[in-house]
Amino acid sequence: MTAISAPNTNPAQATMPADWRDFFALTKPKVMRLVVFTALCGLLAAPGSIHPVIGFTAILCIALAAGGAGALNQWWEADIDAKMKRTAGRPLPMKALRRQDARDFGLVLSGFSVMTMGLAVHWLAAAVLAFSVFFYAVIYTMWLKPRTPQNIVIGGAAGAFPPLIGWIAVTGEITLMPVLLFAIIFMWTPPHFWALALWAKPDYAAANIPMMPNVAGEASTRRQILVYSALLLPLAGTPWFIGGTGAIYGVSALALSAVFLALSVPVGTRRAVEDDRMKPEKRLFAFSILYLFALFAALVVDRMVLA
Repeated sequence: MTAISAPNTNPAQATMPADWRDFFALTKPKVMRLVVFTALCGLLAAPGSIHPVIGFTAILCIALAAGGAGALNQWWEADIDAKMKRTAGRPLPMKALRRQDARDFGLVLSGFSVMTMGLAVHWLAAAVLAFSVFFYAVIYTMWLKPRTPQNIVIGGAAGAFPPLIGWIAVTGEITLMPVLLFAIIFMWTPPHFWALALWAKPDYAAANIPMMPNVAGEASTRRQILVYSALLLPLAGTPWFIGGTGAIYGVSALALSAVFLALSVPVGTRRAVEDDRMKPEKRLFAFSILYLFALFAALVVDRMVLA
């Protein structure tokens, strides 16, 4: 078990003037694209209507909150990021800005987004948004990630909030359909991230992060990827099974999930890695991103056809 201690915030840490691009990089823009897209899909697929300006404000608040949470994540993990090849080029390991500036930037973005959501949309959406930031920045980043190989399983909830919040922004209530959208992303996260963790295993070992392949071993991780992928297939189809969507979403969900499962089979059943290229794992990881975009796009198209 790794003890958690407050990160060093020495003002002298930065060795060059901060640039706006450094602050933008703190928001994890690549991750934010998926956050914004799934939130927008949740908003567009929800029953009822929302004024375009209020809808835009809701999506903007979700994006800013995600950016703030990303900045807080990088503030806390700057020492860890410096040890990993995949993250060593981020602004804080590169000493492009002061660590406490990243912290303050994250707090301001998060606080502003929650307050704006509450005042411009409604306070239920703001409350869920605030909890999503707290979950990612505190529960996942500070507590789960350095302590347990189940960090991604439980922490997957952090990335599952956007469509739920988008839906709530329109309806003002939490019902079964947005909870199912949340559950789909929650179930998708472990095979998506473990596919990455298998070929980034040396990075996590160098940073002493207890990712599943490093702690439970590759064989166990591969089996779990297969199990989660198999469970994702019926779960993704559930909105159609309960009558919450039409056939456009239902057929798309089953077809996409079947491909996802098919790509997970060579990953889950591999007993020995003949080389270090990890082609099946990289294929699964790449498709998993496309999968989520396509699945939620089908949800919106289905809603527009039925409207």
